Amino acid sequence: MTHIQNKKGVIGILTGGGDVPGLNPAIRAVTIRARREGYQVIGIRRGWGGAIDIVRDTEADNSNNYQILTEETVNRAGRTGGTFLHSSRTCPSYVAKGDVPEHLRDRYTGDINDLTTEVLKNLDFLGIDYLVPIGGDDTLSYGVHLHTQGVKVIGIPKTMDNDVPGTDYCIGFSTCVTRTIQATNDLRTSAGSHERFLVLEVFGRYAGFTAMLPTMAGASDRCVIPEYQFDIERLTELLVEDRRKNPSNYAVVLVSEGAMFEGGEMIFQNSARDAYGHAKLGGIGDLVSAKLKELSPRYNNGKRVNTISQKLGYMVRGGNPDAIDSIVPMAYGNIALDLILKGVYGRLVVLKNGRYDNVPIDIVTSTQKKVNVERYYNTDRLRPLYKSFEMNPLFIMTSEAV
Repeated sequence: MTHIQNKKGVIGILTGGGDVPGLNPAIRAVTIRARREGYQVIGIRRGWGGAIDIVRDTEADNSNNYQILTEETVNRAGRTGGTFLHSSRTCPSYVAKGDVPEHLRDRYTGDINDLTTEVLKNLDFLGIDYLVPIGGDDTLSYGVHLHTQGVKVIGIPKTMDNDVPGTDYCIGFSTCVTRTIQATNDLRTSAGSHERFLVLEVFGRYAGFTAMLPTMAGASDRCVIPEYQFDIERLTELLVEDRRKNPSNYAVVLVSEGAMFEGGEMIFQNSARDAYGHAKLGGIGDLVSAKLKELSPRYNNGKRVNTISQKLGYMVRGGNPDAIDSIVPMAYGNIALDLILKGVYGRLVVLKNGRYDNVPIDIVTSTQKKVNVERYYNTDRLRPLYKSFEMNPLFIMTSEAV
């Protein structure tokens, strides 16, 4: 591909972090509106990974790192899940020696390397005037860093955990909740047939929204979340009670992947960490399942209750987006273009109290978004706490408003 020039301007777009349904609709929205306004759109492939890998030579083959986006391309992909631009968990300011692109290895020889200078040069090489990263707090935090370096950044929040600060809604969350409810209801038949506890581990490293909303919707009897360390004895007691009250003699609990036993820590698969310092979570669901089985006789007249343990994982992030994750990305993409047309940047496109808006992008790194335990979580009953829904936002507890 050759060096790109355009009279009106060039907009770069990328997707980083985990895939979710709704990314392709967002790419589609940005691209179609931008092209109709006279802009050229470049899709950077593999998130920040493509941004560091570009060879600044007009004769070089950079097709693995970026592509020119057309209406035909994005229309075909816009109805599907995942991201056709692909993704990665690359952090350009923290690149391990073995991950440095081959053509840069003679210049970057440290164990950890900051390639931000290369990213800035690559964006200039592509002629990018505005950059639209779509991602969670990790991907967007590097967008904040580029903003401080003078890049005109407009962020779009994406993560099924729904924990990007400043917005009530992140792309992917609704589909995740929808799939969690569906999967939980599907697995009820097995739990009921065998009169067991059904333990489902769901996404949520630091925030428990993906466990809270399905439980509030009636998919689960109880949920445990990262924001509150739970007493396994109390959980066992409650589930035995739930099982006894259920005509089919089973009970369900949703377990956030970041949930912790009282006095314990997060459960990791191994010690390896990604570029943002996160170790891969996984295993708390199985541990909860084992402890429930062990402790159940204390509350069930001496009889053990067997369990079904299932990690929903990628089953809730694969496939096509639901209605909300088709509509919201379209709106987010168009708001990003509204800002560009006004010459405004350094902003994060958001939903606040049911209305689309934008806020300073540095909110991503200046605060955290978690479940307000005091307001929304019953720590004794280990389930959502709610009284009145009147005048609350669509997803109730995902708003930071008081």
